[in-house]
Amino acid sequence: MARPIIAVVGRPNVGKSTLFNKLVGQRLSIVEDTPGVTRDRIYAPCEWRNREVMLVDTGGIEPYSDDVILAQMRRQAQLAIRSADVIILVTDVRTGVTATDYEVATMLQKSGKPVVLCVNKCDTLGEPPADFYEFYNLGLGDPIAVSSVHGHGTGDLLDACFEKIDFDQQDPYEEEYIKVAVIGKPNVGKSSLVNRVAGEERVIVSDIAGTTRDATDTVVENEWGKFVLIDTAGIRRKSKVEEAIEKYSVLRSYMAVDRSDVCVIMIDATEGFTEQDSKVAGYAHESGKACIIAVNKWDAVEKDGKTMQEMQKKLEQDFSFMPYAPILFISAKTGQRLDKLFALICQVNQQNAMRISTGALNELLAYATARVQPPSDKGRRLRIYYMTQVSTRPPTFVCFCNRKDLFHFSYQRYLENQIRETYGLQGTPIRIVVREKGESF
Repeated sequence: MARPIIAVVGRPNVGKSTLFNKLVGQRLSIVEDTPGVTRDRIYAPCEWRNREVMLVDTGGIEPYSDDVILAQMRRQAQLAIRSADVIILVTDVRTGVTATDYEVATMLQKSGKPVVLCVNKCDTLGEPPADFYEFYNLGLGDPIAVSSVHGHGTGDLLDACFEKIDFDQQDPYEEEYIKVAVIGKPNVGKSSLVNRVAGEERVIVSDIAGTTRDATDTVVENEWGKFVLIDTAGIRRKSKVEEAIEKYSVLRSYMAVDRSDVCVIMIDATEGFTEQDSKVAGYAHESGKACIIAVNKWDAVEKDGKTMQEMQKKLEQDFSFMPYAPILFISAKTGQRLDKLFALICQVNQQNAMRISTGALNELLAYATARVQPPSDKGRRLRIYYMTQVSTRPPTFVCFCNRKDLFHFSYQRYLENQIRETYGLQGTPIRIVVREKGESF
């Protein structure tokens, strides 16, 4: 399932962005800077009590302002509210309850979404100031005193939000369905691919970039199995994301990646690789999804005997940060190689869910360390005691050793290559976590 969405809303200058940064800062500080990943500060993952949600920041809401910028910010916030599972309404204890706070509270009550009332800038410890109790008048239940600058009360705030989220919500599709997110920048043929496979025009197809605003699902059953194709809005460069609705189209695309088992990353063969393609692929890679690079519009490319080999070689260099992803040349317009695409989707999905026994892994580890000695420094050599797989999607392995600082990245890459050489794992990223002996995972 996609991560639940919590939207942070309120009037201008109440400290929404400061609160947003405080809530996501710890999580962002431990995420590796994967090549090709864009981090737009309008949304980010937030982890609390071993649960993860997507936190969405919004511009301040001015309900009746005619100012163009404020009106756009209001529209942006309304879109966030529509997408959210829970809404945090941020207010300011220093200014007290304002007419705008009442209007925003009324708007949220009409939305029918669960709301948690946050009274910000309660910067002193102990009992909240007397003005805090005025916020009960908004009719949104018990307010929570928070200092977004110091972090006081943020745990209580997240607890209140998490109580309103059903983390055990069942996926609407049965387990035998493979969920496939079709992602890529605008106008590469994502909707054309979905329509071709579905045999009918399920999604609007147009040469105008950005026609698909939301992520839409199409259920397909064929000789390869049962699939849910999630057609997404194209992910643009941040400088191109001017309209508020475009920003939330990008968010929906990221949510589609979260929901999926397999990501088909579509490239336009007539344009070749672009920087934005690496951004799209980078998010799927970081999310640990099985990935396929589908080069669309291959029918429109003038070819000779070496065209495919040359382009494949160049794409392997361009996508060097995800060398495990197979590359397939297709045409959504003519249906060329779509049968191979479905066979590949089944294969990489299976690889992404593969589990390897601890005994087999340690046999491989003994062979790999005998073949290439672990690194040493100042007379101390790295000793890897054992390796075990702790999860799938993606396959994640923990190596217990004597000293983490000796476990160089290059040796991790060597072990990853040995695992792939033995067990395949085509189309899926691999995670290797290093722990010192006695350290819990």
